[in-house]
Amino acid sequence: MDEVKRFDMSLPPRRTKWYLHPLTILMSLPDVIKHRVKLEKTGMENIRPPYILLCNHNAFMDFKVATKAIWPARANYVVAIDGFIGREKLLRDVGCICKRKFTSDLTLIRNLKTTIKHGDIAIIYPEARYSLCGTTAVLPESLGKMCKMFGVPVVTLICHGHHVNSPFWNLHDRKVRPTEAELSLLFTSGQLKELSVDEINSRIAERFQYDDFKWLKDSGIRIRYKKRAEGLHKVLYQCPSCKKEYRMATEGTKLFCRECGKSWTMMENGELKSDSGEDFFTHIPDWYEWERENVRKEVENGTYSSGELSVHVDSLPNAKRYIRIGNGTMTHDMNGFRVKVTDTDGTVREMEKSVPSLYSCHIEYEYLGKYGDCVDLNTLEDTWYIYPHGNDFAVTKMALATEELYKAYRH
Repeated sequence: MDEVKRFDMSLPPRRTKWYLHPLTILMSLPDVIKHRVKLEKTGMENIRPPYILLCNHNAFMDFKVATKAIWPARANYVVAIDGFIGREKLLRDVGCICKRKFTSDLTLIRNLKTTIKHGDIAIIYPEARYSLCGTTAVLPESLGKMCKMFGVPVVTLICHGHHVNSPFWNLHDRKVRPTEAELSLLFTSGQLKELSVDEINSRIAERFQYDDFKWLKDSGIRIRYKKRAEGLHKVLYQCPSCKKEYRMATEGTKLFCRECGKSWTMMENGELKSDSGEDFFTHIPDWYEWERENVRKEVENGTYSSGELSVHVDSLPNAKRYIRIGNGTMTHDMNGFRVKVTDTDGTVREMEKSVPSLYSCHIEYEYLGKYGDCVDLNTLEDTWYIYPHGNDFAVTKMALATEELYKAYRH
């Protein structure tokens, strides 16, 4: 492992090659047209590159709408390293900048400065992951400082309908149309000079408030996909009836608890309806936030712990392929993450992520459709995909706990 060549983050971003630039819009338009995206622009009349474009993140469709929204301007997109696998040259040539998730990376800032210097658009997805239930994910505290430092206009692109069309927990296209997107000026260069970093962060957070399930209900659009609930138990892992964790399951349009038998039907408007007795939660994000509150109580009581989980770990040091490190253990508790794995040659390798080092973490459900649920933890030189074994865990709870532990540390 030590001899493996690492991804070279230091290479400066490339402006999109002239012969690939038309290809970006040609690859984006079919889905944009299919979903009849309604794109509204506000305050953009006199805004020209360079500027920063902050986008919310719910599905791959976000990239296609962003390409349509800024066309024909050139941009550099910040993309996680797993997006580069097997196509590093192509992604560099279309202007992508590589990032390992939830790391403090000064090289990224330098590369974004280069984008601005080129007179292009720096496209950033500050939530750094797909939203788990179509609502705002946590934003980094460093965002306001970065915007103020660059001193160019800040624009936002907030999309609605992409999560309910292809949710992170079940990526099947549900044919939601029309979807909507708002491209809006948030700050001029002059406003950035006058505002404090806290004020900038506050206004970004306000702009990033969205709720795809509320949008679905209000829009009147109906999802008739027969398996629309399948995978939802990955997010809603705790039963509000019996309070048991890790016993939820889904099939077709049904969400149910294998412990107490309580069941719900996911309606065509995205609401949950109890099959008998109390509904508890009809709005999916409300259930998710209830789980967060329960995790917060564990953190406040100092009792949060995943226990020691058996895991196997894959490494992604570069964009060529995943490398199996071996088997080991992972614990997530009041001190953060601790992973210990034995390599194929018997070498013991460890990764620790303390509470102050992670304001959130990235998780995957059934990664690539075949590998199972995982947590990925990053250094500046490597990414570990950590797959717990058994049924007594939820990577969703680990993600919630990471955020609540960080909040408790900060306050």
